[in-house]
Amino acid sequence: MTHVPTVMTIAGSDSGGGAGIQADLKTFAAHGVYGTSAITAITSQNTTGVTEVFELPTSLIASQIDAIVTDIGADVVKVGMLSSSAIIQVVADKVKEHNLTKLVVDPVMIAKGGDRLLQEEAVDAMRKVLLRLAFVITPNAPEAAVLVNRPVENLDDARWAAKELVFMGAKAAIVKGGHLEGPPTDILYDGNEFRAFTAQRIESTSTHGTGCTFASAVAANLAKGMTLRDAVPAAKRYITNAIRNAVAIGHGHGPLNHFYMLNEEI
Repeated sequence: MTHVPTVMTIAGSDSGGGAGIQADLKTFAAHGVYGTSAITAITSQNTTGVTEVFELPTSLIASQIDAIVTDIGADVVKVGMLSSSAIIQVVADKVKEHNLTKLVVDPVMIAKGGDRLLQEEAVDAMRKVLLRLAFVITPNAPEAAVLVNRPVENLDDARWAAKELVFMGAKAAIVKGGHLEGPPTDILYDGNEFRAFTAQRIESTSTHGTGCTFASAVAANLAKGMTLRDAVPAAKRYITNAIRNAVAIGHGHGPLNHFYMLNEEI
């Protein structure tokens, strides 16, 4: 019997469908892996912003993870929005309990529209609890700056931050360069060497969920057996094409086209 790669996302739900659980599952499907989800919070949001956030009880988050791992399994786990230290702790406990070693951590802090999705009190737990379990952590420049407590304003800063994140406990770090000047260049540090991945900057308002989608693409590629150094550029190509082929949806920052490769209607 052929093994189907499985990836579990532990993240928040985006009612607008552009980010969070919805973006993750779309990305998994586009990469041909089976996706499951443990929802940590429900958000009321669209392309213009977040209007309400409701955190699920930690017991329910834990039981979702248990239900998935004990039946379907998870070759790779992608973690997104964990809004409180209590939620971070329960996820970390379950990761250790089930020996989920391939953990891709997207440290979601701020939504595309500027709304805070990680409470101030939870930043320390992100640093001291979850980061140390990460197979790879994928912050953008502003998120990396918060985690390392130092500005990340250029590629030299990004290299320093990536190395610092590994020193702090992650096995590898990718500091994404979309917020920096020039062509978007992502810096990967795996504990031994740096690698830089650059793509064309595309002027578009369809950029909601890029962080979620990138981390999920990396996770899907890892589940399919790619090495990290191959999974990252493949994920970057996917993101670039998903932005390039997006159509305007909503009145703000719209979603990517996760299924751009489907040229004909099914």
